[in-house]
Amino acid sequence: MKTVLGLDRLEEMESVFKGKRIGLITNYSGVDSRWEMNVDLFMKMGLQLVRLFTPEHGMFGEGAGKPVENDVYPGYQIPIVSLFGDHLRPDEEEMSGIDMLVYDIQDVGLRYYTYIYTMTYCMEAAAKAGIPFVVLDRPNPLGNRIVSGGAIQSEFHSFIGDYELPVRYGLTCGEVGNYFLQYKGMKMDYRVIPMLNYTRDTYFCDTGLLWNIPSPALVDFDSTICYSGGCFVGATSISDGRGSSKPFQMYGAPYINMDRLYEEMKREVKEERIVFRKRAFMPVERKYIGQVCFGLEFVPLDKTVDFIPVSLQLMRQTARLYPEQFTLVDGGEGGKHLHYVTGSRRVDDYLYGKISLEELLEEWDAQSARFEKDTESIRIYA
Repeated sequence: MKTVLGLDRLEEMESVFKGKRIGLITNYSGVDSRWEMNVDLFMKMGLQLVRLFTPEHGMFGEGAGKPVENDVYPGYQIPIVSLFGDHLRPDEEEMSGIDMLVYDIQDVGLRYYTYIYTMTYCMEAAAKAGIPFVVLDRPNPLGNRIVSGGAIQSEFHSFIGDYELPVRYGLTCGEVGNYFLQYKGMKMDYRVIPMLNYTRDTYFCDTGLLWNIPSPALVDFDSTICYSGGCFVGATSISDGRGSSKPFQMYGAPYINMDRLYEEMKREVKEERIVFRKRAFMPVERKYIGQVCFGLEFVPLDKTVDFIPVSLQLMRQTARLYPEQFTLVDGGEGGKHLHYVTGSRRVDDYLYGKISLEELLEEWDAQSARFEKDTESIRIYA
């Protein structure tokens, strides 16, 4: 049966919102199963939207990391407040005149995706203001069964990773809110409008819903599978395919001999549910704009594939073959961006041959298992 979104239940749950002056945290992904925009649905029902808040990429879909200015929503002239860049949390003035915050954004279920931090920062703002916070729940495209990638260490907590989450945390955004309250020991008026016909083993391809692009580079379900770990690669001197026709499915650089890399990867990768081929591409944005990148293109053959090990192997073989050209992109406070997206410096030991992939994954699996145990009590979907 088709999954029923939290937003699809808006009329059924009208009493929750009636008479409230609402601040809606959303973006272009805030559509119901018929692709009607949540703003339109709220307004048609006579609900009062006082202010809109938007995360990274803004209301209408700017590129990753690009600044987004405050705006006004067309037609209704509702003020839009950008919660990205130097301004990540609603301030007291922006919260004035609001009786309830509502969150409705399609997420991807990966720690380094920033929407969940916008959500939790807004939860803190609601708690401070003493008002309810409601999540209109949506699917985790990668399902809630696989938990992997290891927990982030405290020294690398940032807007792209926090709360000791593993990379692939296996929760919906509504469940993340439950976990956040548990993690922080917070008490507040928090409510989730849950989905129907959804279980822990539901992947996006099982929902019967049209693909709802979470951000500009996640063009389909396959790219989202490969983004799980593929974001690691983008933190190096390898292009992660952003600015190409297959972001997070194509990886390469001008200095790579793709024939040689292909042969090494064919020897190393044992995951038969992933196929890959030699592929050259020319990005139109981000890294190596206008240059031919030589590398590989990947396609997952199964919805349950975890791409994290494959992305690690790709980086390891490139680092081994091209020790001079393979470098790590600088990150915050003098560190490397790779440490912030992987959650620790431990991945360096694997990339430079100090530990095996099996040793690294065993450490991460133990951390993920602890997280999975800690979150059993806060799960909404069995």
